[in-house]
Amino acid sequence: MNWYGRLLASGGLIALAGVSALPAPAQAQAYPTRSITMIVPFAAGGPTDVISRIVTGHMAQTLGQSIIIENVVGAGGTTATTRAARAANDGYTLITGHMGTHAASVPLYPKLAYHPQKDFEPVALLAGTPILILARKDFPPKDLKDFVTYVKANVEKVNAAHAGIGSVSHVSCQLLNSVLDIKPVGVPFNGTGPAMNALVGGQVDYMCDQIVNAVPQIKGGTIKAYAVATPARNPSLPDVPTTTEAGLPAFQAQAWNAIFAPKGTPPEVIAKLNAAAVKALDDENVRKRLLDLGSVIPATAERTPEALAALVKSEIAKWTPVLKPATN
Repeated sequence: MNWYGRLLASGGLIALAGVSALPAPAQAQAYPTRSITMIVPFAAGGPTDVISRIVTGHMAQTLGQSIIIENVVGAGGTTATTRAARAANDGYTLITGHMGTHAASVPLYPKLAYHPQKDFEPVALLAGTPILILARKDFPPKDLKDFVTYVKANVEKVNAAHAGIGSVSHVSCQLLNSVLDIKPVGVPFNGTGPAMNALVGGQVDYMCDQIVNAVPQIKGGTIKAYAVATPARNPSLPDVPTTTEAGLPAFQAQAWNAIFAPKGTPPEVIAKLNAAAVKALDDENVRKRLLDLGSVIPATAERTPEALAALVKSEIAKWTPVLKPATN
């Protein structure tokens, strides 16, 4: 008698039925069953880090699991983004990317180890972050027109801080340099937080930065803001003129932050993460914290994975002609 016959004779079918009734393995249970790691590709204290912590704090409540922020610095955010692209696609390792890591990196890094469209699943857009032209508090120019005149006349002497090649602060100032037709010395840091500290300390002359990183310093008088590069003034800094008002309408720039997962992450996991992010952005406290920092909260239609995928595609197309010359 073969093994199946012996099993029948010994009542083994009951045993098999018992086995089939055992609980499903943890992997098959409802996601998430453990803590989630959110990689932030810059140092703590920068715009991407701050926005991540505000939104994921609420998402963790919705998902019923903690979301651990892991700051991984280097190469304008591409070191962390490469790591995220290679992570297991089970929903337990995510990344808060932005315009730099998921758009500008394509033309800036010819040997980029990942591709924003091919190696990631878009989850949700979190916030728009207008760009400001900032300077140390004792930088000589009084307004934007004086700034333009001054940096053009002293381009070999002035320097601009940024968070690494491909970061938002680097990319946006590359656009400013293109508009002004100048090539000042760039001073890289491992994140916008350290770059801002250098600006506050007077160790660098100026920088282009996301509003989230600058509101407290501007209001505290530790740095000066020449203009915000958006069509309208920002409610958090009503006294700061737009670049159009200040005489430089050609410079328009707004960054963004969004959640991405490794390619192949299950659709049902993406849906749960998206729903948690959308719920966070609808929360009154989360909205107030983001708006107080000058962020622009995306409309409901802009928060879907499909909308984020379209944004990434359009941003790569937008920044490639601007930044390609910088790699030559």
